[in-house]
Amino acid sequence: MSFWRKEVIDPILDSGTAEAIAEQAAWIVRDPSDARPYYHLAQLYRTQNRQDEALGLLLEAVRLNPSHAEAHISLAEIYAIRADAAAAWRHARAAASSGNTNAVALLERHGVADPAAG
Repeated sequence: MSFWRKEVIDPILDSGTAEAIAEQAAWIVRDPSDARPYYHLAQLYRTQNRQDEALGLLLEAVRLNPSHAEAHISLAEIYAIRADAAAAWRHARAAASSGNTNAVALLERHGVADPAAG
């Protein structure tokens, strides 16, 4: 790893991410019934490879707002990576019913079989 990446760029990125995480966590404290900060915090955790924490936050986001298509898409991605096709397709279909077919297209493109299709 280069000096610039290790000594300059990564610390700045880490600092910015930590600040964004703190902002989203504070938003959750202020308004725990709003799905948006859970989704945003999950995306930040995903960039840090904190997949289990991201999964929990995304599940909370869709519990709070079942039509949160972006959260369903992220869940479909996580479940596809974990080879849980049934869960991936469940969330892909939920996103599609909210008007966003990106997860369905992703699963089809990567040949993830839909267990509900028979």
